[in-house]
Amino acid sequence: IAFMSHFIIDKLHTKLPLHFGGHVEAGYKRVREAFEQNFRDGWEPEGASLAVFVKGRKVVDLWGGYADKQAARIWKEDTMTVTFSTTKAVAAVCIAMLADRGRLKYDDLVSKYWPGFAKNGKANVTIEWVMSHMAGLPYLDTTLTKEMITDHNLMRKALENEVPKRPPGRHTGYHTFTYGWLVDQIVRHTDEEHRGIGQFFREEVAKPNGIDFHIGLDHSEEYRVARVVLQTVAGGFAEVLHDFKLGLALLKFFLSSQETPLKKSLRNSPWIDVLDKCTVNDPEQHALEQAAAIGIGNARSLASIFNLLVNGHIVSEKTMALLQKPVINTTDYVLNEQTVKGHGFFYYPPIRDNEKHLLMGHSGLGCQQVMFDMKNKIVFAYVANGMKAREYVLCRNYMRLQNALYSALKV
Repeated sequence: IAFMSHFIIDKLHTKLPLHFGGHVEAGYKRVREAFEQNFRDGWEPEGASLAVFVKGRKVVDLWGGYADKQAARIWKEDTMTVTFSTTKAVAAVCIAMLADRGRLKYDDLVSKYWPGFAKNGKANVTIEWVMSHMAGLPYLDTTLTKEMITDHNLMRKALENEVPKRPPGRHTGYHTFTYGWLVDQIVRHTDEEHRGIGQFFREEVAKPNGIDFHIGLDHSEEYRVARVVLQTVAGGFAEVLHDFKLGLALLKFFLSSQETPLKKSLRNSPWIDVLDKCTVNDPEQHALEQAAAIGIGNARSLASIFNLLVNGHIVSEKTMALLQKPVINTTDYVLNEQTVKGHGFFYYPPIRDNEKHLLMGHSGLGCQQVMFDMKNKIVFAYVANGMKAREYVLCRNYMRLQNALYSALKV
């Protein structure tokens, strides 16, 4: 009975009228069509937003669907959602700004600024190793309680006392949540005002540039946040039918031991659960300065950050040239796949066959994506509150949008 009730209610929700807003410049009609087609085909079960900047000009700014389908609350121009790990790239911008100002160097030891971090085999860890997920701390042996997570001093002590899981500097293993707490402490120990990552970003990037993105959301803005909805079994099955490579990836994950580094990292804190309970809808979590996974914004605000970066408005050409050079290209022992990383970013193969330059950006859980193409001065961001099974090339929604964009571009 419960199953049938859920099925019937779900079907009623899907009959809500489609809703779209925003604009595209001339020449980008196919991008709008692709965005709307994701909804018409049922690939976009909730709401989403998409933004594109080309050579500093915003050419696409779209939104559609529902911020909360059960409440029939539509996705509006100012709706925001949890952007998951795309937040890591935003944090990387903050570190780049501190490096550009001479407050730190990527090759510096973390312990140069944060002496307590040197304990338990971490004395040789550099800032770059943290940014490239090479610090050996993809998870902590300590169960992270709500009390710890909401107190940066308790998190500092936990990080100081932790022993690396792999020898630092030799391997790369995705620091799912720990990246955010590590970067927060690096900012606190290198910023002359000792601000946390959220305050630094707000005062140095968001507020001066009118960007509606938050690492630590004020409670007064909570009414604009979309409700994140976990993927249904039917939704996941439909994605697998579309791409069997996705099915193999999901099967590998579900059959893997609970002792794998990835599952340990995802379950490091019972309070932050992104697999079973979707606790990221908790306003208390939105208020966290958690720069690995709980940024709050939309595609427009996310793309605006990297539009500043790409066009030289927040770091120098020298720093930008450094950021374009990957640090490590090898198999990630947490994700168990080949990755190219450096300075807090992931690097992606060129989209066109006749181009050789790498793209930069970051994926986020549920198919969030921010991408920037330095050569062509393109910034592309997509976020959604209806979770998908995987990200980037394994996310059909995103790939349809990316393909439509590059087919429309005349660069």
